[in-house]
Amino acid sequence: MSAINNKDNNIIQPENPAGEVALRCEKLVRHLGEGEARVHVLREVSFSARRGSVTAIVGPSGCGKSTLLYLLGLLDRPEGGEIWIGGRDVAQAGDDERTAIRNEHIGFVFQFHFLLPEFTALENVMLPMNRLGRWPMAKRLDWARHLLDAVGLGAKTHRLATQLSGGEQQRVAIARALANQPSIILADEPTGNLDVKNSAIVFDLLTRLAKENGQAITLVTHNPEIADRCDRIRTMRDGVFID
Repeated sequence: MSAINNKDNNIIQPENPAGEVALRCEKLVRHLGEGEARVHVLREVSFSARRGSVTAIVGPSGCGKSTLLYLLGLLDRPEGGEIWIGGRDVAQAGDDERTAIRNEHIGFVFQFHFLLPEFTALENVMLPMNRLGRWPMAKRLDWARHLLDAVGLGAKTHRLATQLSGGEQQRVAIARALANQPSIILADEPTGNLDVKNSAIVFDLLTRLAKENGQAITLVTHNPEIADRCDRIRTMRDGVFID
């Protein structure tokens, strides 16, 4: 994804091609376990996510939601099927290529924030940018500060992760997920560890910022109120979509 420099504030402004298909998969198959415990978790599942749109994947525990999300995020490999990101099938890409694709194209937000406790909020947000190395350090710093401002933590950039509340830590995780301006945001129960008030704040921030930046958001949730506020809901049962 290309970036455009704003001459006035040196902030990197993303392109926003809303409506484009950022991610799609075709007939994904996945089993888990061995022998008699082997379970057919995904049964030829197909799915797509468009930029500027929020899709909720819902269904009972064990139906395959998180397994699908991990396959789409290239954290696991399917036994069959295709995953298309950036115009190419990456389902069976090698480890180094998968890492590069995740760094450039995918942002993750999980139920637990997974911040590095010895790092400040600013340092945690900069981690993906430092790994990718796309921009000079000055622009990385400007963009990280801009994102922390956007999630309401501009005054706490130098606080250690351990000095932030649970809701604040999850907001840092959102800023971190947006750091490399990925085309895809994958969120697994992003509000599942928060109270009602912070759940609403985190969801609103995640969806507003991603929509502004033209990113495709796919989230797994058990929260019907969160799902109802998404642009689209896909329901899974026993490894397939039933809608």
